[in-house]
Amino acid sequence: MKSFMPLTLIIAGMLAAGCLHHQPARTASPATPAAVAPQPIVTPDNSLTARVVSYNASGRFVVLSFPVGQMPKLEQSLFLYRDGMKVSEVKITGPQRENNIVADLVTGEAQVGDEVRDQ
Repeated sequence: MKSFMPLTLIIAGMLAAGCLHHQPARTASPATPAAVAPQPIVTPDNSLTARVVSYNASGRFVVLSFPVGQMPKLEQSLFLYRDGMKVSEVKITGPQRENNIVADLVTGEAQVGDEVRDQ
């Protein structure tokens, strides 16, 4: 009986090692899709912007210089800003020459260099 004991332990050890080695195949969990960053929405800025290039205080009109390809419509109202503060309102009256156009001062005052915006 004593001779069977070491043999039994060896066989039990081999079976245990074999069972541990042959584990059932694990099924791979479906890969979670990587978090996709949302694409930024890019929209062009179509707002009108210009600068006051001349101001006539007695006639209460300004000459506005717009970038190439941007020009307001006649009778359109725009606002003048100085240091980020709204200082007056103008109405486009014309005439137009190249990228410059004349506007009448409706309210407030103007200075050369004031920014012109449509909002």
